[in-house]
Amino acid sequence: RSATTGATAIVMDAPPPKEDVRPFLNVGRLLTAGGTNVPAVYAADEARGLLLLGDLGNTTYLRALADATAGERQHLFADAIAALVQLQQIDPAQAQTPLARYDATLLRREIDLFPEWYLGRHCKIELSVDERNSLERIYATLIASALAQPTVLVHRDYMPRNLMVTTERNPGVLDFQDAVVGPISYDVASLMRDAFLSWEEPQVIDWVARYWDQARKAGLPVREDFSEFYREFEWMGLQRHLKVLGIFARINYRDGKPHYLADTPR
Repeated sequence: RSATTGATAIVMDAPPPKEDVRPFLNVGRLLTAGGTNVPAVYAADEARGLLLLGDLGNTTYLRALADATAGERQHLFADAIAALVQLQQIDPAQAQTPLARYDATLLRREIDLFPEWYLGRHCKIELSVDERNSLERIYATLIASALAQPTVLVHRDYMPRNLMVTTERNPGVLDFQDAVVGPISYDVASLMRDAFLSWEEPQVIDWVARYWDQARKAGLPVREDFSEFYREFEWMGLQRHLKVLGIFARINYRDGKPHYLADTPR
């Protein structure tokens, strides 16, 4: 905290070789140039993994939505949708270091977390040949749908835990260092099909329709037919939640953090 102005800043301590701050800086520059509200970088020591960052406050969307009225909830989601449409208009080719593509290999690697860590390690299920074949057909369908979509800049974790309530340019956006070039419905699914919050289907359809309308007006390459886009959104959400099930189980058994398992029923 500044002794003169009272302004606060955040220190990121990401010591090499365990962490690498360069992707955070690379994507942060790209998002800043595109108008997304991300933490300012006041100072950086890349060799030591130390960054001094602007402070976006301590109220996440996850916390705010838990206590929000219906009107407040609509306002928060309206801001999040508008910010996402703005983010998706950023040209990922402008990044100083090229971003990876959300290709078939990456999609498959994510899905494989589900049978390995959730089914195998957590549920201790040994699949039959027929069950494995059935799942393989589902995986192939989900991956084909994702790869058939138009591509944009993808935050990859655009969810309420990573959005901060701010008084200006709401929301602030965090945890963007893993951004890629990928399916246009991915971040929409991250926001609407959250791993920690559930919404009734009519509400989700309404929010997705509002996103779709704004995206079309902004010139983003969403499908002309809303039902086609909504199917892609649903299947993208399924791919993401299979990954999340695997990740939550892995965090428990590999990293000793069991509290994430409480959200696996969602």
